[in-house]
Amino acid sequence: MTSLNRRTFLELLARTGSAPALMQAAAWFGMTPAKADEPALFGILPVQGQPKVLILGAGLSGLVAAYELGKAGYECTILEASHRAGGRNLTLRHGDLIDELGNPQICPFDDEPHLYFNAGAARIPAHHTGIMHYCRELGVEMMLFNNHNKNCYTQDDAAFDGKPVRIGNYETDARGFLSELMAKSLIGPDKLDAPFNEVDKELLLEFMDHYGDLGPDHRYHGSARSWYAKGGILDPGELKKPLSFKELMKSHFWSTTMHFAEIADQAGAMLTPVGGMDHIVKGFLRHVGDRVTLKAQVQRVQLLDKGVEVSYLHKGNLETVRGDYCINCIPSQIMAGIDNNFPVSYRRVLASIERGNLFKIGFQAKERFWEREGIFTGISWTTQDITQLWYPEHGTFKQKGVVLGAYSWDPVVAQRFTQLSPEQRLETAIQQGEKIHPGYRGWIENGISISWHRMNHMLGCDSHWSEDLRKEGYALMQAPAGRHYIVGDQISYHAGWQEGAVRSAWHALEDIQRREQNAESVNA
Repeated sequence: MTSLNRRTFLELLARTGSAPALMQAAAWFGMTPAKADEPALFGILPVQGQPKVLILGAGLSGLVAAYELGKAGYECTILEASHRAGGRNLTLRHGDLIDELGNPQICPFDDEPHLYFNAGAARIPAHHTGIMHYCRELGVEMMLFNNHNKNCYTQDDAAFDGKPVRIGNYETDARGFLSELMAKSLIGPDKLDAPFNEVDKELLLEFMDHYGDLGPDHRYHGSARSWYAKGGILDPGELKKPLSFKELMKSHFWSTTMHFAEIADQAGAMLTPVGGMDHIVKGFLRHVGDRVTLKAQVQRVQLLDKGVEVSYLHKGNLETVRGDYCINCIPSQIMAGIDNNFPVSYRRVLASIERGNLFKIGFQAKERFWEREGIFTGISWTTQDITQLWYPEHGTFKQKGVVLGAYSWDPVVAQRFTQLSPEQRLETAIQQGEKIHPGYRGWIENGISISWHRMNHMLGCDSHWSEDLRKEGYALMQAPAGRHYIVGDQISYHAGWQEGAVRSAWHALEDIQRREQNAESVNA
């Protein structure tokens, strides 16, 4: 009987497709840093012969690929067109370049560690276990991120004479009035009683009373859930007068954004790295930074019989490099215009993926005025073009802070902002912010704007697939063309999120491992 060594056992286990089981076994053998009772989320087997992998782009998917391949013994070269690594993981601080075509800006924030702005990725849902895995493994310190704060505002020109209303007041009164309507239907016309027996009716009525905080008469008179008009600590609390139900229904808040924090990707508790999202990028670069060549613009990608050849411009010279494999993280809207010999069907789909438009503004405030209004983190909403104001979850009680002054993912709105000069963008956002915080202008010291569909080497944000294009080409793009793989959140069902980038990279790495194992078996 042939003896079974560790390598053979791990190779057999890997063919089952269970990466966690593989890494658990490797941990038992003392071959990984993972504890036996804490299996790693992902890993690939060590490889023989040090195959060479070209990685085009130092965004999250490229950094993940380089990190994992490096641990497994592959030789990696990362070519990044920009002056920086990270892709859309971009945290802006004092002196940083915003490399927008036609509108380059230098971040004017004071040089203080808490004065930063996550211009791209800003939050991580708890179920995004892939990116969480790397935050843990790379030692990235995390803190809570809050999407929903009842002390923030909703502002709609169509309701309440355009004046801002606390989200807590809005939600409490909307629930109260709706519960009252339900309660009335239960004690009203007989035809509405038909589906319920008496026990069902009593239970539902009790639920409505508690859900809407109704009075003994099953009517809504206001609620302490939105705190009191006065009193409530040393003196009896006096309930606020309920908002007008008619005005509540005029606002669009109830039909859309009131439920935003219930979306799986937006529900609490969410996390964000302490000190800025780019600490994830820095964590990867501590391991693979020596393999990254910045300002290396890919000019040509050629599939070979046994590998891939890439030509790129660097320091004015055209250079060519070959690899056994190529992992391509270049955004589809850019890669479609780069010379290549991909299959015709591959190129057609690549050119059909639509780019997303997303726009943000970050303002430095000379005082944290929002804290005086009882706001500590969270988002205020408005039907104006700026759409959202975010209040920082860091730097509480310090003198200054950076607030997100606009965030729009609507392509029409984003385009309206993009057509303005940087100065006009900031002025527009200040004018609209005044409707949420009267006196807003007086607190703003400076700001910067980010138009992702004009950012150099990006020209877009997330990717948009039509339903027909998904059916026609998603599986084709997810599969390799020869030894070339296109990856990133663009090749996922989770575009715009770092988790999509991580999982897409893993998908490609698993296929490379399969091919290497097959080659080793043939040569054995």
